[in-house]
Amino acid sequence: MATAAATGASISPASSTLVEEPVNSVTSVSPPLPGPSGRRSSESARTLPGPGFHRNRSVNDRSRSMSASIPAHYRAALEGARAGRPPVPSAPPGRDSPAPRPRRAPVVYPALLSRVAEAFKARIQLGDRVKDGLTYKDAFDGREAVDTIAYIIKTTDRNLALLLGRALDAQKFFHAVTYDHRLRDSSHDLYQFRTKLPSPFVSGELTHVPHEHEELIKALGEPLINGGGGGGEVATKESPSPSAEDDSEKKEGSRPTSPTPSVAGASSPITRPRAGSVSSDDVPLPTGVFTLLTDCYSPTCTRDQLCYSIACPRRLEQQARLNMKPQRELKKQISRESLGELVEPGTLWIHSVPAEVVASVSDAEKKRQEAINEVIYTERDFVRDMEYLRDCWIKPLRELDIIPEARREDFITQVFWNINDIIAVNTRLRDALNKRQKSYAVVEQIGDVLLEAVPHFHPFVSYGAHQLYGKYEFEKEKSTNPAFARFVEETERRPESRKLELNGYLTKPTTRLARYPLLLEAVLKHTPPDNPDKTTLPKVVEIVRDFLKAVNTETGKAENRFNLLQLDQQLVFRPGEQVDLRLREEGRELIYKGALKKRGGSQGDGGELMVFLFDHALLMVKPKSKVEQYKVYRRPIPLELLLVSAPDEFATQKPQNNRQKQLMKNAPHAPVIPMKDTKGGFSITFVHLGRKYYQITLWASTYVSQRKWVEHIQKQQEIMRERSNVFETITINEGFFIGVNKVNCAAPFNQGRKAVYGTDDGVYLSNLLERNREPVKVLALKDVEQVDVLEDYQLLIVLAERQVITFPLDALDPMDPLSGLKRAKRIASHISFFKAGVCVGKTLVCVVKSSPLSSTIKALEPIDQNIRGRSKPTFRKLLQGGNDTLRVYKEFYIPVQSSSIHFLKTRLCIGCTNGFEIVDLETLDTQGLLDPADQSLEFVHKRENLKPLAIYRIENEFLLCYDEFAFYVNKAGWRSRKEFMVYWEGNPTGFALHYPYVLAFEPTFVEIRHVETGAMSQIIQGNNLRCLFADTPPSTTHGANNYYNVYQQGYGYNSYPSPDGGRASIVSMSSNGYGSPSALAPYPNPYVPRPPLGVGRDEILMVSDDRVMRLQMTATARAALHGH
Repeated sequence: MATAAATGASISPASSTLVEEPVNSVTSVSPPLPGPSGRRSSESARTLPGPGFHRNRSVNDRSRSMSASIPAHYRAALEGARAGRPPVPSAPPGRDSPAPRPRRAPVVYPALLSRVAEAFKARIQLGDRVKDGLTYKDAFDGREAVDTIAYIIKTTDRNLALLLGRALDAQKFFHAVTYDHRLRDSSHDLYQFRTKLPSPFVSGELTHVPHEHEELIKALGEPLINGGGGGGEVATKESPSPSAEDDSEKKEGSRPTSPTPSVAGASSPITRPRAGSVSSDDVPLPTGVFTLLTDCYSPTCTRDQLCYSIACPRRLEQQARLNMKPQRELKKQISRESLGELVEPGTLWIHSVPAEVVASVSDAEKKRQEAINEVIYTERDFVRDMEYLRDCWIKPLRELDIIPEARREDFITQVFWNINDIIAVNTRLRDALNKRQKSYAVVEQIGDVLLEAVPHFHPFVSYGAHQLYGKYEFEKEKSTNPAFARFVEETERRPESRKLELNGYLTKPTTRLARYPLLLEAVLKHTPPDNPDKTTLPKVVEIVRDFLKAVNTETGKAENRFNLLQLDQQLVFRPGEQVDLRLREEGRELIYKGALKKRGGSQGDGGELMVFLFDHALLMVKPKSKVEQYKVYRRPIPLELLLVSAPDEFATQKPQNNRQKQLMKNAPHAPVIPMKDTKGGFSITFVHLGRKYYQITLWASTYVSQRKWVEHIQKQQEIMRERSNVFETITINEGFFIGVNKVNCAAPFNQGRKAVYGTDDGVYLSNLLERNREPVKVLALKDVEQVDVLEDYQLLIVLAERQVITFPLDALDPMDPLSGLKRAKRIASHISFFKAGVCVGKTLVCVVKSSPLSSTIKALEPIDQNIRGRSKPTFRKLLQGGNDTLRVYKEFYIPVQSSSIHFLKTRLCIGCTNGFEIVDLETLDTQGLLDPADQSLEFVHKRENLKPLAIYRIENEFLLCYDEFAFYVNKAGWRSRKEFMVYWEGNPTGFALHYPYVLAFEPTFVEIRHVETGAMSQIIQGNNLRCLFADTPPSTTHGANNYYNVYQQGYGYNSYPSPDGGRASIVSMSSNGYGSPSALAPYPNPYVPRPPLGVGRDEILMVSDDRVMRLQMTATARAALHGH
């Protein structure tokens, strides 16, 4: 018998997440596995055992094989010599069978447990299983296990496959989720691999606990109920998670005592997976030789002649092949004791009452009394097991000097949590049930007793949620404290433990809770309709099921939190690339994980990466060899900035509902990124949009795996879009402005009902209320770069071929684009750009003639301030009279190149190559906005090629938006709100303000942030995005009491350095309110905006390829903003 070994385990910190099953990820010293690697265990269904294929070998037959005693070097030579002949079939024909039929070769050499274990782990399908109301993560059932082993060794004898499986579980390669029975060929029994809890604190041999452990211990000690994560069910298990402690308990006292098949101990050193592989871990596979399936030890033995040895494993096959009658020199005795479980008889009700009582009741009542008796005696067993934990574990650990005194109580609390509370609750229940049973030979009802007790089962929920932490503490202490390890071994050998390890007892509270509904439904089944239990027991079952749901929910939160804490400490970043993924935040989830291959580049950089999909980001890591750490391979990608491309050769168009079609119609075109040649295979290309752009292509092992990755990412991105839906896009034109006629600019007017567009081909007019009508050309101009409308003066201002020209709106004739040119008034030439707005109480149009070394700026105003009519005849006459439409109000010169103009209350702010310049229109004095005396602004002064793009007045401060970052200054030009700093994710080319949000437009997405906190609120992806129109809103001089921020969890991760060198948290989540500006009242119809304020239009227009869209706040966001 081989010595028990610890089992192979994944170092993955999230085994309860959706996990991609690896295919061919097994690594060992074995030769390549023959046959297709992806064959599923269901193929063994073709080889179900028949009556003629039963194996009739005795224990003596098995023990006579001497193959395990051959020296290792000689055995290796023999294996090499036999390589040319087919392997021995593992199930020779029975005595009465005809000539043997051809057999497929086993997947691996079936006698070596390590190779069978390796193949088994690669092929068994893991998944979430639910039984008795509890969820089991990464579990498989007994029938699947036997199917898989039978397929691996190519046998039809399920008993043989079961024996081999028990040889694996004898070395704790896998275990029943309740730890209390061996492998069974049953679909009702669930099993999990024994995996090692990852520890980020140690590598190699454990001799002490490093100080880094303290942080996690503090985190683990925090209360978990109602505070441990957000519903993600992620688990890393040495043993199953609390929510995965599911199994039919059978009878609580049942213990396995059956022998295992003969397994010869292996003298060769334990082999491990290759270092650095995704499946690499520090726990070896089972080792040993399963003698039933060994080759014959004789070098002269072949399949085609009878071996001289009566113990030859091939003897029956040889006799059948040679049509010889089997010689039964050895007495055959079928060994079945290892296939069945020895069950300790429970106390039956018919044995506990007088015979005359038994005779006096009906058969149905007998069954009911037996079911009631099972409820009562299993309750006694459960309390006895809990008292065993208290008396044989908790008490000695508290009294003996096994755990250092400084942390003794904390250790006992962490491992055993609230066992005493459970004992108290269930002792009362046990005593009440015992009293009821002793009072009446025939128990009339138990529902009243249970109905009084089960509402107090809250300790079970708390215990289930904390169970994973307890197992972690237990395993850590056992591996670092030799005295405790000895105590564990001695205690588990005591008669009181009944051959069950501690983990088996620690799972009993959760499995007991799941057992109640089954036991009580058995009572209900035999309860007559007029019995009170018929109404009370369903209520009890309902209460228990609610507790089970709570256990699953809280356990999922606890597991998720535990594993994210683990992973957070296991990540190793490259120097200078440290980012805060915020894995410790409440609500963080791990959605999916798996291994993806990367193909070598010029440096031969191949291998596998472990990829984690969180609820907010995608992370690619490379496991470090020999230490339980993950080296971050590339910068994590926030999901909003992630673009995924995966060629789908089998794509089928999924039907879309009306809502999806409407969303697609109104959304921008998806970003189009040139992809590198993927050279076939199941490739997935990940693109990080924005300033930190990169793309990487990885390969999945199967088509199914590729589609799963894409589906999970897209589903989570959709969830994030719905959760962060502050602004929505409404398509107002599509398919018209294409090719050379692409739209360059736009301006809405008539309260948003109409819009003018400027293209290289002229000016177009569109009535937005008539959705199906295309824009019409109203002015035949070339190279129109800017348009704007002074609605109070019915003037259209156009910048075309570097000339500023004005047109009266009523001169625009859709029938004749040339007629309007007759009414044109050229205002200025050689103009770089113009800007209309309000300053010093006047409507002004500033035209700018800019060169690399200087800028000349003219501030123009309409000629008659009294003309306010919408379409007065006098206005037409005035224009036709030949008067200029605009006149010069002020003209000035600045010795730098300017790129933008912004209107403040009494001054102009000009964006220049050296920053923002302030110009007083009364005196024409010019000075820099930022005060050079403010040392905290050095990061701006020292930065080269910085582009000032926008300035917005928020209350009494100014929000300055550059192409790299944004911050606040006060009226004196000194930095204010020192904690506020925004680093743009993209490379903005334009900005818009819709209080309380600032929108930054870059070619592949719109970045929307809250102006009070800097927090990211939304990302809208698109292709070739440009802001067509965003008016400078009036100054916001009043705060808001409510603001809508969907990202209370924060966005992405914190990664950018602050100006002083530290890391800035761009997610400052202030909870104080800021109220809503009364001017920004919501408007229900997107085409009928709020009444104008006299200045400023709140429409925001943008374009994505040929699709022109309006950006507006959603109804939900407006309601939240205004407190409705």
